[in-house]
Amino acid sequence: MSVSAQEAHYGFAERWLPRLVLAPSFLLTLIFLYGFILWNGYLSFTVSRLMPNLEWAGLAQYQVLFENERWWVAVKNLFIFAGLFIGSGMAIGIGLAIFLDQKIRGEGVLRTIYLYPMALSFVVTGTAWKWMLNPGLGLEKLMHDWGFTQFTFDWLVNSDMSIYTVVIAGVWQSSGFVMALFLAGLRGVDDSILKAAQIDGASLPRIYWKIILPALRPVFFSTLMILSHIAIKSFDLVMALTGGGPGFSSDVPATFMYAMAFTRGQMGVGAASSMMMLATVAALVVPYLYSELRGKKNGE
Repeated sequence: MSVSAQEAHYGFAERWLPRLVLAPSFLLTLIFLYGFILWNGYLSFTVSRLMPNLEWAGLAQYQVLFENERWWVAVKNLFIFAGLFIGSGMAIGIGLAIFLDQKIRGEGVLRTIYLYPMALSFVVTGTAWKWMLNPGLGLEKLMHDWGFTQFTFDWLVNSDMSIYTVVIAGVWQSSGFVMALFLAGLRGVDDSILKAAQIDGASLPRIYWKIILPALRPVFFSTLMILSHIAIKSFDLVMALTGGGPGFSSDVPATFMYAMAFTRGQMGVGAASSMMMLATVAALVVPYLYSELRGKKNGE
């Protein structure tokens, strides 16, 4: 084989071998992710109930969905959970990051302790908090055993407060992750800027508020996107902790979709609710991706 033929052969292999290696994964993703999204979207416009039925129904399933009281309870709970979960998680995470950024003694141990909950699955977290918040087993019983017989904490079985137990468990698990993101951002801030601010007489709280935190805007946006995504698709935590109850008082769209599609025999309504969840995620992610791509393009 001539030198030119060998070069052509190696050039062909170098160009096509990576594509051939990635092709199976790409094809499987195309079919089992985007293909099923399209299939689910089509089912939401059919009369499907217990089994898929391809008879076209237009927007009938969406009309049924929007007239369902349980759906609006789930949507309200999503706003409550997402608002408190994101706000509290970011506030606690930023506070922990600033605390550890002071280069305190035992930082490695504390960082491990704060990050440990993130190593657990939401199922484990929900189960553990279900035991702790159970009035007959956990915190309330412990306080009664200690002599505080007037103490009550029945949020887990209170239909008006059950969604807030999901917030508590979610924040406990995710705040350490937020801390890790912001701590990495804080350690990347140029020390010369901080020294210049200190020479000018700026106090430490003012330095963080006016200089450091504004410089972490990309971290803010990334954290917001991640937590929002977790909040919207929260299923395992709710199912493990409250099961959507009492009744359906702690339902979120993800648990509503599962109940409609797999336990209530209303597959079309379940598909419609999942498409509404997809639209919500897209409404958050698409503008963020657009701003990121536009920023990179302007930077070039």
